[in-house]
Amino acid sequence: MQTAAAVADFRTYPKLCDLADAQVLDDQIRVQWADGRVSPFHHQWLRDNCPCTHCVYSVTREQVLEIVDVDENLSAISARIDQGFLSVQWHGGHHSQYDPGWLRAHAYDEESRAERRAAKPTSRLWDNTFELPIFDYAAVMQDPEALLQWLLALRDSGLTQMRGVPTESGSLAPIAQRISFIRESNFGVLFNVQSKADADSNAYTAFNLPLHSDLPTRELQPGLQFLHCLVNDADGGESIFVDGFAIANALREEDPEAFRALCEIPVEFRNKDRHSDYRRLAPIIALDALGDVAEIRMANFLRGPFETSVAQMPLLYRAYRRFIAMTREARFRLVKRLNPGELWCFDNRRTLHARNAFDPTSGARHFQGCYIDRDELLSRIFVLQR
Repeated sequence: MQTAAAVADFRTYPKLCDLADAQVLDDQIRVQWADGRVSPFHHQWLRDNCPCTHCVYSVTREQVLEIVDVDENLSAISARIDQGFLSVQWHGGHHSQYDPGWLRAHAYDEESRAERRAAKPTSRLWDNTFELPIFDYAAVMQDPEALLQWLLALRDSGLTQMRGVPTESGSLAPIAQRISFIRESNFGVLFNVQSKADADSNAYTAFNLPLHSDLPTRELQPGLQFLHCLVNDADGGESIFVDGFAIANALREEDPEAFRALCEIPVEFRNKDRHSDYRRLAPIIALDALGDVAEIRMANFLRGPFETSVAQMPLLYRAYRRFIAMTREARFRLVKRLNPGELWCFDNRRTLHARNAFDPTSGARHFQGCYIDRDELLSRIFVLQR
């Protein structure tokens, strides 16, 4: 049923229900569906979303119409069901036709909105009993369905492992590029995680790294981080992960005052070396538009001195200490050793990672890493699904 003239999108919208009737009211058209649901659509909203080729450029599927160019008191002459579509004739001569699948997917009556909220992907919170999703390198590189399953697991759980990866330097790049382009930083496109004397980050030393997110000093922390093991002969150096969203939600339940403090009081993070100096002031916990935890920003070794009011300083320290103490609780921690030919890929704005100290005299240890933004993951999922 769908045509480019009826759906201004590259996605498809299955027809979940037939249109049964349409009634023109003063400021809206009230649609009744075959299942009995009633969806009011205001005239302005319908006209704003007209998918015809005069209002949307059919090549890019992007809107040409600006609603300010339409009469503010716009009204409909008629509305009818025509071969399954909602057909509207407007005063002024314009005609619009709406696909029932698209219309149902965007209806904004309370029942439809609640239905969409219930169908929205949600994060699967995890603890130390987490069954790590493991994927095969060859399958992900060759099979679009295997690629999609990996990306969905990454989106929903925030931590995955891949095995069977070649151990030659640079092998990581083609894997990351299965998603999208790599985000370059001052550490390079691919960065080498090795102990070195002239380290410009604590990551490039042999001592332990506490749980953290990478680059909290940037306005937008990288969304995805890859760590690919080329060599790991050294004693120690186990990887540690916690689900930052699970900890934040536990804090919200167990200590609401501390949770609010970490959501509201900004903290400055600093990343400086001989050639760069990055600083970002932001709360440790960020919420999305619906009030759900959307981001954790944490790296104690990159944190500047707290700056807040005299009255709030004790609260900030109490909340900060509580959050770090929770990351050390066994109930949240997943500890794994990464072997050559394996890689971690995780949501850097959700999953905090750490490393136990290792002995560089006991053997070589060489990881390569890179970053991709979270938007690229979500875009790739949508394209694969459609």
